[in-house]
Amino acid sequence: MPTRHVIISAHNGVHARPVAELVRLAQAHEGPIVLRTTSGTEVDLSSVLAVMDLALSRGDEVVLSTAESPTADAVLESLVGVLARQD
Repeated sequence: MPTRHVIISAHNGVHARPVAELVRLAQAHEGPIVLRTTSGTEVDLSSVLAVMDLALSRGDEVVLSTAESPTADAVLESLVGVLARQD
């Protein structure tokens, strides 16, 4: 299962605009993408409310994972780009 570990680097954390971008990317992918926090909470990345409820902040570490597919690595890299963006 392809996974990526990410430390959120945006100074405002993950607010509405990046969450919308994450969800858009996840919904365009053919399979589910799971975001897991260091506390063990897992959410389906295609749910805006589930991701917003995490209240992710700068410095938080998360793990993204999805099933193996031809586009899995590309979508995970795109998601990492959103979470690790320097604003």
